[in-house]
Amino acid sequence: MSTSDNYCKDGASKLSIPNYDGVCEMNDMLNNMSTANNVDSISVCANCGKEGSDINNTCNKCKQVKYCNATCKKKHRSKHKKDCEEHIRLAAERAAKLHDEKLFKQPPPQYSDCPICFLRLPYLGTGSIYMICCGKTICSGCFNAPLYDNQGNKVDNEKCPFCRTPWPTTDEVIINRLKKRIEAGDARAIYNIGVFYRDGKNGYPVDHTKALEFFHRAGELGHAISYACIGYEYDEFNRGVGVDKKKATHYYELAAMGGEVVARYNLGTDEGRAGNWDRALKHHMNAIRGGYSDSLNKIKKLYADGHATKEDYTKALQSYQSYLGEIKSKQRDEAAAAREDYRYY
Repeated sequence: MSTSDNYCKDGASKLSIPNYDGVCEMNDMLNNMSTANNVDSISVCANCGKEGSDINNTCNKCKQVKYCNATCKKKHRSKHKKDCEEHIRLAAERAAKLHDEKLFKQPPPQYSDCPICFLRLPYLGTGSIYMICCGKTICSGCFNAPLYDNQGNKVDNEKCPFCRTPWPTTDEVIINRLKKRIEAGDARAIYNIGVFYRDGKNGYPVDHTKALEFFHRAGELGHAISYACIGYEYDEFNRGVGVDKKKATHYYELAAMGGEVVARYNLGTDEGRAGNWDRALKHHMNAIRGGYSDSLNKIKKLYADGHATKEDYTKALQSYQSYLGEIKSKQRDEAAAAREDYRYY
């Protein structure tokens, strides 16, 4: 038995894309620039010209000039204002560039390959199943594959396909196994408990504060969907934490950088609404490589509206076909044909 994957709602984000990390990145850059500019050099007061090791009263904004005391800093303020603003502008541009490099870099798939058939796991939640006994995520093709005895007779599969642990018979056993996985630092198990608190499942009360706590823990361990869930908590009314669009976008971006394609699709859609066609195209191309077919439809519309080229659309089609080539198998097709509740693309 396994717990189901619970993804955030498609299209949940209705946001612009502010650089939530920009202030921190800009400050770090200013400090680095200040350090680089003063290595192995004598400190000089920008106002009076005094030299010495005690010249350490730095401009509070740009961090690029030093003074011997607060009085000199105040006297020099009007002369330094223009240069100070330029330093800050250049640092902000550099911080934004570094942020975009991280944001648009193609991430690895959210999950590794199936440990049984060694094929890439599909992004769809119904395409794989998390096993609470061993912590493995197995494709639904392998999970639903028939099992035969030594005589070639088909038998009921009442054990985990990977570790052969018998299925749990009660909810208590399920929860106890999840707790063991959490103690082992299993991000997927931690995420599942967050979902239980968010949705009030398996005997857990609805508690969005607790849900956020578990989603944060799972996200820090590399579970990108958890970051998308945090974004959704901040993006919607009546979620118990208060709406904060900046935070929502920040966590959607973290999710996208971790390989979560629905968050990536949402960011691309928002950029399109804002008229930022190039950024929208980049997001949707990235989502398509992760298997999200809705982004293919978005690029088709961008092409029809003149915001993308024919080459862009062709590349998108090729990327999606490449993804299908990595995930499709006869066993998965047979499982999808046999069960109405299973599809993987």
